[in-house]
Amino acid sequence: MSDMTNLLEVKGLRAGYGSIPVLFNMDFSVPEGASVGILGHNGMGKTTFLKTLIGALKATAGEITLAGEDITHLKPHERARRGLAYVPQGRGLFSTLTSYENLRLGAYKTGENAASAIDDTLKYFPRLERLMDRQGGSLSGGEQQLLALARALIGNPTILLLDEPTEGIQPSIIEEIAETLVALRSERGLAIVLVEQNLDFIAAVSEKVLVIRRGQFVGEIPREHLTDLDIVSQYAGVHA
Repeated sequence: MSDMTNLLEVKGLRAGYGSIPVLFNMDFSVPEGASVGILGHNGMGKTTFLKTLIGALKATAGEITLAGEDITHLKPHERARRGLAYVPQGRGLFSTLTSYENLRLGAYKTGENAASAIDDTLKYFPRLERLMDRQGGSLSGGEQQLLALARALIGNPTILLLDEPTEGIQPSIIEEIAETLVALRSERGLAIVLVEQNLDFIAAVSEKVLVIRRGQFVGEIPREHLTDLDIVSQYAGVHA
């Protein structure tokens, strides 16, 4: 991966909430079309890191570049227009809107091509096709996660940030999500940043896995070690 061009690059990033610092001098990069997993205890800064990348939380120091452009001070919608997509923990769907209406909101930047963009995206999510008329809040947890992923992907982003996408989801759909993400990387060249506690899932989707501790990246776990719970626990305090 080292000889690939970095799509997303972070240097010396700091952020926090009010006077409480959370992230400290973080360096991070994602090559074009690559997938990077992030493991760590709750409260170590994983979600804060993603929120800072998308602009929901302001960086207090450092630099974020996307495709060579400094986006450190851009607003979230401006980063989205440049190819950064985000699926938050909890999915962020509009529960009273239908699945199709949720997807229409995700297609805002496609203009007149919204219907075509939705059709192209649904090819990766065949389970959703029969659910277009149902309200988002009436779907199962797994179906909601698939819908949230589809909505994020409609604008054809270059990089997708995912926060705990398998939380509360049945195993069959977890496997389906992993297969879909791998296919999107292969067919669309989608880069992925994945915050996740499910070791099987993070191993299936990620090319490398970094450990975050107290707002800093402290090491990398080789993928072949993700099946060794003793090693993973030593690195990240994460259990299956």
